Amino acid sequence: MKPKPLKPVLDIAGNDFRHEYSEKGFWAKLANFASMAGKEFVEKALWLFYAAQRPETPAWAKAIIYSALGYFILPADAIPDMTPVVGFSDDLGALTLAVATVSLYINKEVKKKAQARIKKWFGE
Repeated sequence: MKPKPLKPVLDIAGNDFRHEYSEKGFWAKLANFASMAGKEFVEKALWLFYAAQRPETPAWAKAIIYSALGYFILPADAIPDMTPVVGFSDDLGALTLAVATVSLYINKEVKKKAQARIKKWFGE
């Protein structure tokens, strides 16, 4: 049986993030920037990541999630991540909008997994 091609993961502007997003890229970027980005940012990114892993999350919600996470992973964005103080503000905005849009699929299990990862990285 031939594998299905990836469906485009589009953001509001129509950008296709299916090749930019990868689980490996997500974990690498989040781990590298976790302390700089802060707990709130990491929490939202993890909520989205774990919500996308749920089979119950519909394809339209996963497309929104992967678009937001793809934008976070992309090295070039509206405000460079290395810019002090405001570097993650555009990424946080994208993640916050995605969280608001797919909030029905961010359940207790998703939040519990995210909290466990946050404790691992940031401590109590």
